[in-house]
Amino acid sequence: MRVALVHEWLTNVAGSERVLLALHELYPEAPVYTSVFVPEEFPQLAHSDVRTSFLQKIPGARSKHQAFPFLRTVAFERFDLSAFDVVVSSSHAEAKGVITRPETLHICYCYTPIRYYWSGYHHYLENPRFGAFNPVVKAVMPYMTNYLRVWDRCAADRVDLFVAISNHVAKRIRKYYRRDADVIYPPVSTSWLDISSSVDDFFLLVGRLIPYKRADIVVEAFNRLGLPLKIAGTGSELESLRHMARPNVEFLGRVSDYELRELYSRCQALVFPQEEDFGIVPLEAMAAGRPVIAYRAGGALETVVENQTGVFFHRQDAQSLMECVSSFDPGRFNPEEARQQALKFDVEVFKGRIKSYVDEAWKRFSDNPATLTNVGHLMSVPAPDTKTEGEHGAATDEKRVV
Repeated sequence: MRVALVHEWLTNVAGSERVLLALHELYPEAPVYTSVFVPEEFPQLAHSDVRTSFLQKIPGARSKHQAFPFLRTVAFERFDLSAFDVVVSSSHAEAKGVITRPETLHICYCYTPIRYYWSGYHHYLENPRFGAFNPVVKAVMPYMTNYLRVWDRCAADRVDLFVAISNHVAKRIRKYYRRDADVIYPPVSTSWLDISSSVDDFFLLVGRLIPYKRADIVVEAFNRLGLPLKIAGTGSELESLRHMARPNVEFLGRVSDYELRELYSRCQALVFPQEEDFGIVPLEAMAAGRPVIAYRAGGALETVVENQTGVFFHRQDAQSLMECVSSFDPGRFNPEEARQQALKFDVEVFKGRIKSYVDEAWKRFSDNPATLTNVGHLMSVPAPDTKTEGEHGAATDEKRVV
């Protein structure tokens, strides 16, 4: 089975890049196709076959790849993948748009349909960074996005099988692409985290400080509660959050892995106020044995087990969070149970599931491509616990989780 991997861009290591690296560990001989590549950011790929597009030679494209959406559509369509039996695209944008032969199986591991074309379009249009105060950008963007939305919908039709990172994303794929998707949860590195023998009195917020992460409601809630809160991370909202915060809120900025491990393992609980497609940070906290206080939405509903590894607040505002924190009792939670839940999403678990999925899909595709349908619910691969609405607060389509 000749495999190729495709990824949007390789400029820094974030969540989707960690998935790509895990896929590359499974298929070390597979070439990696991408629009632009910054080798110094990826020592893991130092001796690998990384094949870039013409964008690699365009000045500024490596650092400002987001500014070239039209050219990226062309770049991925120009890749020649005719030598491969299976193509696995790791995609939240244009990577799924590669063109393959009828004899090639294309599996797309999808993080989300492109937000700024679909579900997040109006949010981006109103954001000052995307043109709210620039009349030219604001005038052009709807026409540009309309073309790219049509291209994206056509690109989705080139995929043989979609695999989503969560049921939350699978619903979005069904809505915008009219396609079913199996679910394989992304890998979470747990080996660097462990349970501490003692816990301090502070609550913890971890992540980029940007608007949709809603750190503002956490600062407001803890201002009113007067409880210790530590915030690890930087971003565009940092200065405004500093301005509104009271002395009980401490900003740590960017922290090392060692410092983050200590923060995770010694906090009363991790606070997770945003709606994410999946959300790795809650699972890292659970891997360190700590419970999570999460907004009841998105991927957290598929990873946090209510009243066992964490609790939920119902409205995305400071008052709802305050009420949840006020009634929160960390002594109710067993650190070992939290860690065991996190281990269900470990990197090695992901690699085992995705390999079984690809093998089964290729077997069925090579037997008869015309009968290929979703693979997941036919596979004998154990899945992490996903609770029903009565247990978890939201229904999940368990038969599609592999």
